[in-house]
Amino acid sequence: MASIPDEEMEYALENTRVLYEPARRIDTFGDTRFDFILLSEPMDSVGVCRVRSGHVEAQRPKIIRPEAYRDLEVEGFGAHGRQFFDWLKTRGARLQMLLQYGFRFSRSDVHEVLLHENIADVRGRVVDEALHSGNALCVVLEGVDDDWEICLLKFTLEMVQKSHEINIFDFRRKGLL
Repeated sequence: MASIPDEEMEYALENTRVLYEPARRIDTFGDTRFDFILLSEPMDSVGVCRVRSGHVEAQRPKIIRPEAYRDLEVEGFGAHGRQFFDWLKTRGARLQMLLQYGFRFSRSDVHEVLLHENIADVRGRVVDEALHSGNALCVVLEGVDDDWEICLLKFTLEMVQKSHEINIFDFRRKGLL
């Protein structure tokens, strides 16, 4: 798989939108598996929407790792997942907490459907279904078709950041900090 040029990586990040955010955050003392639906428009088609669904999991850190072994694990993402984190590191992204504790991110059970409908129509319907599903771990994203995994990883990192305060509170409450 060819590497993604910087411009494409930036484009994918800038064009990732969370349409429906999960009600829950990443658990402090357990693994968290989000059910995702990601909408995108194929570049070479008009009036077509690709709908990908599956699971993305942030697995709790098992141990604090020594410096030599600090790296993020991305399972099921392929070369683009690894390239995304390497790309972030070269831009000075603050990944120390993720690296120190050895977070693992995995993607699984991905299904893909190509609908011959306008993305705006699909967007409204999918968000409405997510709203009424009662699933506190459901997320609906809109992103770039070719680099959709980057969009999914961006969401996952944002959830880690949003969960950070709650996780710190939980650690303090249990006397671990």
